[in-house]
Amino acid sequence: MKKILILLCFTIAFVSCDSDKNKKVKTAEIKFTKEGQLTLSKPSGEDVVTLDVEFAETNYERETGLMYRTSMKDNQAMLFIFSAEFPRNFYMKNTYIPLDIIYLDSNKKIVSFQENAKPMDETGLPSEIPAMYVLEVNAGLAEKWLLEIGDLVTFVKN
Repeated sequence: MKKILILLCFTIAFVSCDSDKNKKVKTAEIKFTKEGQLTLSKPSGEDVVTLDVEFAETNYERETGLMYRTSMKDNQAMLFIFSAEFPRNFYMKNTYIPLDIIYLDSNKKIVSFQENAKPMDETGLPSEIPAMYVLEVNAGLAEKWLLEIGDLVTFVKN
């Protein structure tokens, strides 16, 4: 009788745990929130493109970034704002869309790129040079816009 009771308890526990595997947790889609505008320009002053921008300013916003989002329009971007200039290292954990990662110094000048970052890849993508700002746009746009080291960013908050 004791063996049957143990077997019955084990079976119930196993079936209960197994049924949880088939349940999917649904999370709400994170939508882009326009918080300002950002313009990329050449050192000559010629504007390259103006984008709607969402800012990542708090620790939580910077840690989450564009994770869990399934799309972003080509006229949208996320700008990470840090309080000091240091070498930066980003990765694509839980990021579903390919990105170009553009590193900027304290003068908002492009100092390095990581183009075509692969979704879900946790490999580090370093700035190689100290950066205070990091701009994320859809993969391929840095090349399309012919961005170069030394190009500038200006932005205004809503």
